[in-house]
Amino acid sequence: HIQPSAAQGFVAKPATLPDGTQDILNWDVVIPGKDGTIWENARIPMTMTFSEDYPNKPPICKFKLVGSTGKPLFHPNVYPSGKICLSLLDPDKGWKPSLTIKHLLVGIQSLLDEPNNQDPAQEEPFKAYKHNKAEYEQKVKAQVAMLRGV
Repeated sequence: HIQPSAAQGFVAKPATLPDGTQDILNWDVVIPGKDGTIWENARIPMTMTFSEDYPNKPPICKFKLVGSTGKPLFHPNVYPSGKICLSLLDPDKGWKPSLTIKHLLVGIQSLLDEPNNQDPAQEEPFKAYKHNKAEYEQKVKAQVAMLRGV
């Protein structure tokens, strides 16, 4: 059960199974949008799925589909499935067994406002971010409005 800082708004804890026990391999997470960014006030729900090989292999991190839209988070580095494309989560790139859950959560939070154009995972937000920032920001803000207080 990790809360990097309640004041920062992060939540990360094992999921609760129907019988009330905790599933230590599947975590429910909330990533807060950074103050002063277009993600400010968002509370973005996510799952972290750990394998038996953790920490030798990174957890799979996926944002949940947004509200009743059934759509993935509008972000260049989020696959349509919600899976996050980030080098820290890639065993062949930036993953190291020494990385903590807190490192991952802060890295994911930073990625929200600092997309990696070299590694797009979703075409529409990638094109909007690259070619029409106003449209991109408008769509993000519309999602943020749905993600307040999740």
